[in-house]
Amino acid sequence: MTQTPTAHTPAQGQARAQFTVPAQHPMVTVLGSGDSLLRVIEKAFPAADIHVRGNEISAVGDAAEVAIVQRLFDEMMLVLRTGQPMTEDAVERSIAMLRASENGTNDGQETPAEVLTQNILSSRGRTIRPKTLNQKRYVDAIDKHTIVFGIGPAGTGKTYLAMAKAVQALQSKQVNRIILTRPAVEAGERLGFLPGTLYEKIDPYLRPLYDALHDMLDPDSIPRLMAAGTIEVAPLAYMRGRTLNDAFIILDEAQNTSPEQMKMFLTRLGFDSKIVITGDVTQVDLPNGTKSGLRQVQDILEGLDDVHFSRLSSQDVVRHKLVGRIVDAYEKYDSKHGTENGTHKGGRNKRK
Repeated sequence: MTQTPTAHTPAQGQARAQFTVPAQHPMVTVLGSGDSLLRVIEKAFPAADIHVRGNEISAVGDAAEVAIVQRLFDEMMLVLRTGQPMTEDAVERSIAMLRASENGTNDGQETPAEVLTQNILSSRGRTIRPKTLNQKRYVDAIDKHTIVFGIGPAGTGKTYLAMAKAVQALQSKQVNRIILTRPAVEAGERLGFLPGTLYEKIDPYLRPLYDALHDMLDPDSIPRLMAAGTIEVAPLAYMRGRTLNDAFIILDEAQNTSPEQMKMFLTRLGFDSKIVITGDVTQVDLPNGTKSGLRQVQDILEGLDDVHFSRLSSQDVVRHKLVGRIVDAYEKYDSKHGTENGTHKGGRNKRK
């Protein structure tokens, strides 16, 4: 796509860009079914006049905006060449990344195409990939560091991407087993007060980890792998006194660990193992007066060699678009009223 001055005496600072879609790519892959992708682009660049004629796309308007439109179509073509389709969500995220790069808020060199085409794991006819720049950096950090903390609000893919990396490491024989753990109920792990057998008491708190495994592995193979000890799903209390070698270990919901539990877990690290710890420091379910181990550990380990903190935000939420806006609304309310999750700090915040 080449950027040239407009032919019809444009206003000062305006420019024209022209892009030709190669014949091997049907226009519907670029514009979307019913021009759905084109509408997303037009909405994002209201000051640019975008026209489509045959396989030619042109944009006229503010030079800076037209330059981003030019880069957007270039990035879309790079994605399409890999055989991966473009979606409305992918176009919106690409635009956000390009604007961040233009505004200087993105300090890296990663392009939208690099982010959207990075395959982590292919399973059961679908491929798991990062969808945002911060997600890509989180995944890259897991490759580069022994201990990685993924901290951010619900829906940012913290646990899901870590699980995908764990399965990838197991399948490529980088590790011999996967260990998945969560603090059960609360920091006190008061399982004795719940009805049923020990398995029935534990199961509800570990169910989300099972659900993610079913997305990434043949469901029929999971009981076999668990029976062999290749995959272990257990409450955090079961980690005490162990040394975990040749393992990919994930601690989920880490905001609900006490400082003592966090230290205990981190010191389980054995040879040739990797630890990923995920949590949302705004969703602490601990009793009054109990400090979150995830909050404290940031002050203790930040800057330590081979330990990395990846922080995700509402911009990285990959659930329904409204989830990101809800997270932002709560942050705005808390900032204005000096509260936490809409309640006064010090009050107990129960997850709903």
